[in-house]
Amino acid sequence: MSEENIEADPSCCASCGVAEIDDIKLKECSDCDLVRYCSDVCQKEHTSQHEEACKKRTAELREELLFKQPESSHLGDCPICMMPLPLDRQKTGTWTCCFKIICKGCAYANGLREREEKLQHSCPFCRKPVASPEQGDKQTMNRIAANDPVAMRRKGTQQYKKGDYDGALEYYTRAAKLGDLDAKYELACMYEFGKGVEKDRVKVVHYLEEAAIGGHPIARHRLGLIEWDNGNNERAVKHCIIAANLGDDDSIKALMEAFRSGRVSKDDLASALRAHQAAVDATKSPQREALEEFVRRKGLRK
Repeated sequence: MSEENIEADPSCCASCGVAEIDDIKLKECSDCDLVRYCSDVCQKEHTSQHEEACKKRTAELREELLFKQPESSHLGDCPICMMPLPLDRQKTGTWTCCFKIICKGCAYANGLREREEKLQHSCPFCRKPVASPEQGDKQTMNRIAANDPVAMRRKGTQQYKKGDYDGALEYYTRAAKLGDLDAKYELACMYEFGKGVEKDRVKVVHYLEEAAIGGHPIARHRLGLIEWDNGNNERAVKHCIIAANLGDDDSIKALMEAFRSGRVSKDDLASALRAHQAAVDATKSPQREALEEFVRRKGLRK
């Protein structure tokens, strides 16, 4: 069998040609899905022959991953009502006792229950009493010690607001390594504006892409703006459509503007508008609507 045929046959080691039988198990190239090897030695020996094709395929896989539509936003569902969390952060809250992100509809319903039953004000999720600022700081550090990425990101934001950019960078980086997508977005912002770090366009795009792949609509929208600035209309439109499908208002506005200037087709805009409305409707619940009505009656915000 020729070397070309060996590389095309997934049942054989791309280097030595041994077949996957009995106790011989093959593993894929660590970077692409084109070839398989029987050992690390074979993979190393085959590097020079496979390198060019590997780089090309790795780039293709990255593009496929980058432009794949996430099933939901990175926020996921409220752990109480199990409905998608709204993208508007004013409509969600985080308690330092458990660091669960909870919709304010559930928090509002919990507050009504506490008043009716004359109960102590507590976390809607874990029912622990609401902490004082000092207790909250202690709880935050306890959660950080337990490797809670949400607590790390919150601490990073606290340090950032104080002007302690080194501290913010440390906590954001730790949270990002544990998979927190908001932390990755914050790192992108730090490298874009040079807060505590040197401005680095490559790292900005890297962290935005990492966040966008996980369903972060704001990061996705920012990537769209960058692509438009670079003159890459097709990629920009793809990013904004994906973000709009997750319910991002700014991306819908950008697509409407692009449609008016002839950069987006009528069908693509119509599809994005339907998906955007569906994503927004999915975040509605009786509890959330009750809170909105209460806010309107009280005139607490426009």
